[in-house]
Amino acid sequence: MKMWLVEPYYAGSHRAWADGYRAHSRHQVRLLTLPGRFWKWRMEGGAVTLARKALALAEEPDLIVASDMVNLPVLLALGGERLARVPVALYFHENQLTYPLPPGEKRDLHYGFTNFTSALRADAVFFNSAYHMEAFYDELPRLLKHFPDYNELWSVGRLRERSEVLPLGLDLSRLDAYRPEQPAAGPPLLLWNHRWEYDKDPATFFRAVYALAGEGLDFRLILLGESFRNQPSEFLEARQRMPERIAHFGFAEDLAQYARLLWQGDVVVSTALHEFFGAAVLEACYCDCFPILPARLSYPELLPAARHEDCLYRDFDGLLARLRRSIVDVEETRARSLRGEVARYDWDRMAPLYDRRFALVARRGSDTRLWT
Repeated sequence: MKMWLVEPYYAGSHRAWADGYRAHSRHQVRLLTLPGRFWKWRMEGGAVTLARKALALAEEPDLIVASDMVNLPVLLALGGERLARVPVALYFHENQLTYPLPPGEKRDLHYGFTNFTSALRADAVFFNSAYHMEAFYDELPRLLKHFPDYNELWSVGRLRERSEVLPLGLDLSRLDAYRPEQPAAGPPLLLWNHRWEYDKDPATFFRAVYALAGEGLDFRLILLGESFRNQPSEFLEARQRMPERIAHFGFAEDLAQYARLLWQGDVVVSTALHEFFGAAVLEACYCDCFPILPARLSYPELLPAARHEDCLYRDFDGLLARLRRSIVDVEETRARSLRGEVARYDWDRMAPLYDRRFALVARRGSDTRLWT
């Protein structure tokens, strides 16, 4: 089967997903992409350029897979008759209805409406987690009720019926090349490998860290992740308050450094207020980090139910208790690997699932659209 994977924001996790699926799929996957910058302009104008690129190709696909950054009605309208009857699957990495805003910024409803109209135009809609799917459809009626009439609320239930969860595939096996020969030793290492932004709630993480340090517990920190112009002040404050505890501070230079830091860690911690999937946590778990995560967002569905009590916390006291235990009983922590349980997200296992789902959409054709 010939497939076009259309991604106007070809960077970061979007790029890793597109490249990973193409490399592991049994289908012929052609990438139609634009550089990953200016996200608002990509959602506005990316479809125009991508339609031009598509029409220049001397082939017709059996299926188009588009990311949530694509304005699908524009892409297919400009594609004319050549693309009109090609089945289309839409994949949501994130959405613009529930994505958290920076402090002081007001939500522009236009981009959420683009997500809505793209879902209407697609034959099948996929989300990377059940949490993400439910959050989107819970918020969508509120978006439509902003408008004075003809708000098409009836369509929400129809869209939900033909949506399903298709977890993110990850190239976990590439991390194996950096696995250390010797087991971990020394003080426990707590790992933060998330974006340095407010929606990841670093304030709560460092509040817990300072409390544990105040108890006299011996541990070190790996503060790993991408920082942006308006990064939270908590990271620099931690560097000033406890430099002797920080084993690494800042972005990894390349995959090799990133993977080695994951393998060094003993515990991966999240205090996130927002997470549609959780790729960084799964990468750390694959490298034998024990996860301590909030019992909300997408996290409960990433881990087997038997692990929830040990790994998931419901309040700050629960976070502290699990962190304290992981530090005090560090040898037990190092023995409680979830590597085998999260390996199911590797592309070797996920790509066949994607292939089957996408082949089914292609076989069904374009008769499932709401407007046909």
